[in-house]
Amino acid sequence: MKDRIFQQYASYVAQNFGIHLTPAKKILLETRLYKLISTNDTNDFSNEEEFYEYLLRDQSGRAKKMLADAITTNHTFFMRETEHFACFKETALPYWAGRLRDGDLRTWCAACSTGEEAYTLAMILQDFSAASRRHWDKTLLATDLSEEVLVKARMGVYEDESVKSLPQHWQSSYFQKYGTVQMRVIESLRHQVLYRRFNLMSPLFPFKRPFHVIFCRNVMIYFDAPTRRTLVRKFYDFLEPGGFLFIGHSEVIDRQMAPFVNLMPAVYQRM
Repeated sequence: MKDRIFQQYASYVAQNFGIHLTPAKKILLETRLYKLISTNDTNDFSNEEEFYEYLLRDQSGRAKKMLADAITTNHTFFMRETEHFACFKETALPYWAGRLRDGDLRTWCAACSTGEEAYTLAMILQDFSAASRRHWDKTLLATDLSEEVLVKARMGVYEDESVKSLPQHWQSSYFQKYGTVQMRVIESLRHQVLYRRFNLMSPLFPFKRPFHVIFCRNVMIYFDAPTRRTLVRKFYDFLEPGGFLFIGHSEVIDRQMAPFVNLMPAVYQRM
């Protein structure tokens, strides 16, 4: 890939998705574009230069979605950074249990990838609600830039090996066999998660009411400092007072931009 073409893509990706592609990512981008182009069944483009031209002239949004699916990294697994889920269960939920009167607990799993994080939160919510006999609205919002991973998340099908790491009562209560080497999240739990495509770089967040809990982990590492500061401020503004923000352990928050209280590594609360 010519440097000129790479810079054009890098500029487009930064402007539209907030992701900053350094020169070290050139080969990665080239590889993913090759896969995108080689599996395309239309005659709209045949190389990366033609795809870029198609990207600029396409008004349907199809090309932009294709690029988003191609460049996003979707590495995740159940119970990743387990201490966060323990904090959600042992700190965040009891905090709101003593304050919510209408049972409308609003949880947002941003950058949900293939669904493991969202379903983990859903299982914790289900267990907590049953144990405390609280009739909460347990539906949670899960969003991602990539429609491709959202399709997988909605299906809720995972390899046996990835599910075996979960507590035994979760395996038996919330999963069922799917084929010979896979498990599927049960229908009632799948319906508990509302999956939507959403770009965190959208100038305006469309949510009518703020959230009580936001998970956005291991995403901001791909953004530059100004983009991170802007996004963190939006998260702050879209959290209820007392709301919790969970980010990745390799990510940091500029608390001058959003005066969170740091509860533990990568967990913040709006007081």
